[in-house]
Amino acid sequence: MLRGLQGWDTFDWGVDRARHGLPNSQQQILESAAEFGICGGLTMSMHDHLGRFAALTFASDESRPPLLRSLARYEKALQLVAINFHIHVRRRLADHRVVDGVTLTPREFECLKWAARGKSAWDTSQLLGVSKRTVTFHLENAKAKFGVRTINQAVARMAASGLTRS
Repeated sequence: MLRGLQGWDTFDWGVDRARHGLPNSQQQILESAAEFGICGGLTMSMHDHLGRFAALTFASDESRPPLLRSLARYEKALQLVAINFHIHVRRRLADHRVVDGVTLTPREFECLKWAARGKSAWDTSQLLGVSKRTVTFHLENAKAKFGVRTINQAVARMAASGLTRS
């Protein structure tokens, strides 16, 4: 994952590959994965224009499966498939957070849902395991996106769209 976060890259990996330069913690992850039958694979990393990251991994119970050679041959085509799949999934996941054409981030949506259930910013912070200031930040962003002055107004906009029920 760290390698994928560094940029667009397609790379193969496996428990029996030379792992020079890998910290012990990362070597242990590969060894633990092998214990569960994940011995090797090919990973394609993707980054969008907003800096978001995703990775598509083909994994195998073999360290160097024949499938990897085929995948490597079609790397560019697979990257296009992966990118299109990623775009489709992001759109699908965002659809339920769109209120009157305004897309809320997952955290803004979650904080507003808790506010709709009568939770204070402190209560929500405890439920989400974040600081009260972080919850307030997301609620303020949601208010700004909706163009309203109060959290109750933002909750009312979300409730009117029917999104507070889920």
